[in-house]
Amino acid sequence: MTYLPSPEEIDTARTPAGGWKRDQLAAWGVPWPPPKGWKNELAERWKAARPDGPPAPAPAPATADFAQDTFDFG
Repeated sequence: MTYLPSPEEIDTARTPAGGWKRDQLAAWGVPWPPPKGWKNELAERWKAARPDGPPAPAPAPATADFAQDTFDFG
């Protein structure tokens, strides 16, 4: 089984020369030499695997007066 990277992970994995290493591409299931359009294909597969979009942000912490406000105003 191969790992499906996010588009950001694909960009982060670039070498200083601007390419990608063969073993990294293999971990993502991309053959060597990489075919034309492989980045777009991986990005589309990653997006399709997440139909609800990106994860929701963490809830904001409650204010210091939250409990008192709840008692006062319901």
